[in-house]
Amino acid sequence: MSERLFTFHPRSVAIMASVMGFSLIALFGVIWSQFDDFTKQTFSWFQRLTLLAFFGAILLLLFRMATVRVSAYADGLRIRNVFKSYMLPWAEVTALRFTSGDAWLQLFDAEGNRIGVLAIQASEGRRASTAAKELAAIARAHGAGPSQRIPES
Repeated sequence: MSERLFTFHPRSVAIMASVMGFSLIALFGVIWSQFDDFTKQTFSWFQRLTLLAFFGAILLLLFRMATVRVSAYADGLRIRNVFKSYMLPWAEVTALRFTSGDAWLQLFDAEGNRIGVLAIQASEGRRASTAAKELAAIARAHGAGPSQRIPES
């Protein structure tokens, strides 16, 4: 992609996910350190690997939550959500909607699909409203679809 014009990520989600991740690491570390040697030895290698895999999956999910973002470039939009990322050229973006009551910004593509842009969410308040309006202006300026709608909050 070309030069980045705009990036937004929610602070509250990043802080929450980071605190939860560090707390989880500390909690599991304290619990494991409190086990005596006999108790630690009762865990087989398979059980230990299973616990580590489960622990790693939770940390990966928290990392993805902490790094949701939306970035606008001259040639398109990149959206990083928790489970999936999208790269859309401006011609495929037909509408953006962030109205009162919406949990996050909704993007509609040329095929009629609705994509939630988790980076711009209502929990961020005025900061998210401002970001949604700025993103809509960039989208219009770069030839995004006919009905960009970002109502006043």
